[in-house]
Amino acid sequence: MTIPACSIILADDHELVRAGIRSILQTFPNVRVAAETGDGREALELARRLEPDVLLLDITMPGLNGLEVAARIKKLGLATRVLMLSMHAGPDYVARAVQSGAMGYLVKDSAVDELADALGSVLRGRTYFCDAIDRDVVQGFLSAGDVNAEELAVLTPRQREILQLVAEGFSTREIAERLHVSVKTVETHRAQLMSRLGIHDVPGLVRFAIRTGLVTIES
Repeated sequence: MTIPACSIILADDHELVRAGIRSILQTFPNVRVAAETGDGREALELARRLEPDVLLLDITMPGLNGLEVAARIKKLGLATRVLMLSMHAGPDYVARAVQSGAMGYLVKDSAVDELADALGSVLRGRTYFCDAIDRDVVQGFLSAGDVNAEELAVLTPRQREILQLVAEGFSTREIAERLHVSVKTVETHRAQLMSRLGIHDVPGLVRFAIRTGLVTIES
């Protein structure tokens, strides 16, 4: 499939993976890699500032996971299309990506031709799932609703962000520095999210974050 002229932001937390994907993208005519990052929060800021045609985004990202990034881009009303590129092929992940606003989904062992087809499709306003994805099963998850999303929905976006950082092992002071807020603000958000979830210790928060897919063991 011919890829229309486009600008792309590449977001993946593994530098070698980014280098490999960048090399592939540079072989596609009319495709320009406008920026790249290994951090979810920076990916969102780059998308806001540069407004690329496509954000090629991993799900497992530090600071702000790819699902949250996609959801915020959707809420902001940006024209940027989100194309997920992930190691996770499970239909639950794919369904959550779609619900978050992603227009396409590729697993990382997809063929190069599939990447070209995916870019061409999303740039033309069509959804795309790679061959490894069982569309019928994904539709079943979409029809059933997302239990994990419902559990996370009781938290504000900032609380979800702090929960992810806590689960990733950052201290309160480190979280405050990353988010450019006071330590007291972080402590307040953490107390509120613990109250809303009925969880009162950090190990419990970590287990919840893993169970709902906010972080993964691999991250």
